[in-house]
Amino acid sequence: MKTLAFIAVFAIPGAIARYLQALVVARIVGGPFPWDILSINVLGSFVMGFLFFETLERISVSPELRTGLLTGFLGAYTTFSTYTFGALGLAEHGAWLMGMAYLLGSVVLGLAATTFGAWLSRRISGA
Repeated sequence: MKTLAFIAVFAIPGAIARYLQALVVARIVGGPFPWDILSINVLGSFVMGFLFFETLERISVSPELRTGLLTGFLGAYTTFSTYTFGALGLAEHGAWLMGMAYLLGSVVLGLAATTFGAWLSRRISGA
């Protein structure tokens, strides 16, 4: 129960950080390319990689705090960091081909699912 509380508490600032960064980056860069989301995904991936090993190998924190930071904050900030970390785990275990299949499959299937969801929504609403 304590771990869930940490996740919930850290998810709030993670979501707020995502929203504010998206606003700032979109205002600064603008244009049709989603620079705001790209910046969130890249920064979140960096922070996930950094904090995972810092809190595992160098900094002593409770498992609840670690999970709150990595799952709560970064999970609300970006799920992309978790996606790339899963690929790193496969690669570090020598499963490079599986890691690449996971990366490519996630992008292709995710795009297909998003497209299908949008199509279905428009069909239902008659747009």
